[in-house]
Amino acid sequence: MDIVTVERLDHLGIIAGVIKDLRLIEMIDARLGLDDQEDITTGEAVAGMILNGLGFSDRPMSLTPQFFANRPVALLFRDGVSAEHCNRFKLGRSLDKTFSYGCDTLFSEVARAVCQQEGIALQFTSLDTTSFSLTGAYVPETDTQAMAIPYGYSKDHRPDLKQAGRALMVAQDGGVPFLSQSWDGHASDTVIFKERCEALITQFAASETPRYLIADAKLYTEANAPNLARLPFITRIPETLTVTQQVIEQAWAWGEWQPLNETVRYQRVELCHYGMAQRWLVVSSRDAWQRAAQTLAKAQAKEAEQVQKQLFHLQAQRFPSETTARAALETIAQRWRYHQIAQVALSPHIQYARKGRPTTQTPQKAIQWQIHASVMPDSAKLTRQQQRKACFVLGTTIPATALTDGEVVAGYKGQSAVERGFRFLKDPVFFVSSLFIKKPSRLQGLLMVMTLALLVYSVAQRRMRHQLARQHTTLPNQIGQPGSRPTLRWVFQLLEGINRVTFSVQEHVQIVIEGLTDLRRKILQLFGQKVCQIYQISSG
Repeated sequence: MDIVTVERLDHLGIIAGVIKDLRLIEMIDARLGLDDQEDITTGEAVAGMILNGLGFSDRPMSLTPQFFANRPVALLFRDGVSAEHCNRFKLGRSLDKTFSYGCDTLFSEVARAVCQQEGIALQFTSLDTTSFSLTGAYVPETDTQAMAIPYGYSKDHRPDLKQAGRALMVAQDGGVPFLSQSWDGHASDTVIFKERCEALITQFAASETPRYLIADAKLYTEANAPNLARLPFITRIPETLTVTQQVIEQAWAWGEWQPLNETVRYQRVELCHYGMAQRWLVVSSRDAWQRAAQTLAKAQAKEAEQVQKQLFHLQAQRFPSETTARAALETIAQRWRYHQIAQVALSPHIQYARKGRPTTQTPQKAIQWQIHASVMPDSAKLTRQQQRKACFVLGTTIPATALTDGEVVAGYKGQSAVERGFRFLKDPVFFVSSLFIKKPSRLQGLLMVMTLALLVYSVAQRRMRHQLARQHTTLPNQIGQPGSRPTLRWVFQLLEGINRVTFSVQEHVQIVIEGLTDLRRKILQLFGQKVCQIYQISSG
């Protein structure tokens, strides 16, 4: 009997090939141990979750066997592995094992080995935090030290949902994560940053090469200053500090701007703050100036409506003297941020001692005053506000002999690497929607697996871009134009429609990879020999 079997491969061969290249399964099994009674190892179960997540199928973890139902599982893993082996019971036990070993410890050990193997530069490392919004009832586990999952402030603007926190450090070289930590949902960023800095002091001191910590303004607090004094850092100085606004105003007064490029310029200020001798850079750009102008135009228009209402109600009042009337106007005007008084007129309202129509002989009882005022935009205030909003301040203790001003600015702009990582983890089609697990310990393990998926994704993307640069070639983007730095997500879409077809004819089996085009072969050859073997093509 002739049998034809078609299994969808698409881009999963790339993920499986990179996992094999990185020896991810072997590293996990070496730490968590093997069980002869299990059909697949814990490392293979974790790899299955990664493949499910990076399959972008929007399918929860409990349906992992369904995800693999029409996939070439033996090709992606090894002979003997089937879709049913990745059932929810095996996945749950695997998450328990990762928690028992230490989720953050396991990820750190694996990620550091990967960074060393791939030659990823850890000179500039970015730190940030985020929170995941969760549904369901998470009951605290009294016998473990799992994170708490309470209600609290939500960065997703969902205070009705419970929260789980995650801190992440990535290398700006490829955006590869190498440190992560789970936190209670109610933990504040300032506390997290302070504790992470305390842990990084020893690591940075033991590093053979210079290491620089990059973070946003939450890093820079007075409570964290003793730790920052022992770390080479680059951070944005909080705008809420009075000294920040003073430094910006001072920079505009000096006007000694240095160009970084055609649209960005800066001024350097040397000062001592929080007991640290620092180099602060006031950075301004043409785009930021235009954005500030648009923001202020909207704010001014909104305030103008409020001012007119205030003047309408003020005009309806009567005051016993001109001085009192002017003082009432000044009280209101002090609260205006973008307007000033243009003209003021006072009109008297005489109260007579007797009723009826007054004559020239009717005695006067009192005089009350009505005030009329018009306003105009305060150009001086608007200019100062635009100057402030068009600038941000970077602070560092790194000497200029180690990093130039331009390198400091470039290092901070690399902070977007960790922000892209968080956006990736929280993408609706990624398996963040599968946070259905009710045990906080398993949830903590799943967050670690999600971060491992980000590790695999970022390493694969870094490899692809390096190969494109080395070969001086490009790939078509979404509108068909050549691009030298495509995202791996887009490349995955280009590979949709590749199938593994198995023909069984009179006990003779033939396997063919169907759907390969010249463009798809070119893409697959960027990822190395193991990926090419999966797709049955030459490595070039």
